[in-house]
Amino acid sequence: MSSSYCVNYIITRLTAFVLRSFGKMQQYTYVDPQIIQRAKEWLISKRDSDGCFIQLGRLFNNRMKGGVNDNVTMTAYVTASLLELETPVTDPVVAKGLSCLKSAIYDMKNTYATALFAYTFSLARDTETRQKLLQKLEDLAISHGPLLHWSQSDSKDNSGDSLSVEISSYVLLAALTADSVSTADLGFANRIVSWLVKQQNAYGGFSSTQDTVVALQALSLYATKVFSADGSSTVSVRSAGDAHHFDVTQENKLLYQEKPLASVPGKYSIEVKGSACVSVQVAQFYNIPTATETKTLSIDAKIEEDCTKTFGQNLILTLTVNYCGSQAMTNMVIVDIKLLSGFTAVISKVTRGNNGDISQVNIYFYNNNRYFFL
Repeated sequence: MSSSYCVNYIITRLTAFVLRSFGKMQQYTYVDPQIIQRAKEWLISKRDSDGCFIQLGRLFNNRMKGGVNDNVTMTAYVTASLLELETPVTDPVVAKGLSCLKSAIYDMKNTYATALFAYTFSLARDTETRQKLLQKLEDLAISHGPLLHWSQSDSKDNSGDSLSVEISSYVLLAALTADSVSTADLGFANRIVSWLVKQQNAYGGFSSTQDTVVALQALSLYATKVFSADGSSTVSVRSAGDAHHFDVTQENKLLYQEKPLASVPGKYSIEVKGSACVSVQVAQFYNIPTATETKTLSIDAKIEEDCTKTFGQNLILTLTVNYCGSQAMTNMVIVDIKLLSGFTAVISKVTRGNNGDISQVNIYFYNNNRYFFL
């Protein structure tokens, strides 16, 4: 029985993610240790001769992927997961994983990989390698006043994209994962946090599943480093005809507080008095005109008629689905075909063609008159 986690595909990244999550859940609820052990053993079995972990499977949902897209970044991700579960660096699997990563450092030109490597070697307490990677990341940082973040591309305009959030979160994790964190480290981290919280949506999440998971982990670690058992603050929000006050104390500091603003549009001022750290967000909801339709998916259906039979007739349906958007690969696409009443499919005649880079096409039959192409 496989101990990997996915649907229809064995996916290394998802298995590592579940392993990491289950391991952390153990301090709050019961998780069968055998499940964790079997998942760990399965991951260990998916390595090459150099100790690098092999990336298997494909995620259909692009918004869950993040930047893990090759064996090297996969090795960093899995090794970090094992280290987070307090697997010692002397463990042969972890040691070989770190060796695999070290051999790839000098040829690395990928910002995402650099950030993930920095976090992994921070967990391993490899101070020398960690410092080299953090120095490289400082050279790649995008600075806007008090804000600091990183991007995978050279563009300075993509500050809010999902991958930038994930990269910046890994840098924050790396900066704060040390035996001792200095005032300078906290100042550096504070600039990243200031940028990250500006990317949060009104519901506390970010752009995707993956960047939200990493960002919340990084922000949680930051909160533990700046935690103080003392202090309180009052936040005052004022406009010409509106005023609100929020008291943040040690008793309610984890309480989410929200009030509607009546004078919109309008100019508001925000004033904070006190010694406790608070996070203030303004959320505006509005409607926009429907965007101009951009064609990214085309479906063409052609029907040929065969009336040579005395009774009944054959119809040959040729269906072409074409993606012409900007992404290199789409998410999952489902084509649902329902036959007209009185017709049934000749299953032996069903064929499928592949003119593009499609990893798999599945055909499902339902009630003999409905067909799903996946």
